[in-house]
Amino acid sequence: MADPIAELRNVVASTPPAPAEMAAYLEKVRDRAYAVVDGDIEALRAAGFSEDEIFEQTVAVAIVEGLRRLDVAGEAIG
Repeated sequence: MADPIAELRNVVASTPPAPAEMAAYLEKVRDRAYAVVDGDIEALRAAGFSEDEIFEQTVAVAIVEGLRRLDVAGEAIG
């Protein structure tokens, strides 16, 4: 069985870079996802982003942050 963590790293490595216009939203997802509201998504759609683009970038930044936290925890334990 393949390493699922390595698979996640590969997924985010293959995700296209986020457009600069999404930076504030993605920072919000990364640092305080609990604060994301429907209006955030609506603003991105109004800016011309598709739901697929929003979803892919949201998932990618969430995975990157989760992996960062996992790596920090591994360093603290190891």
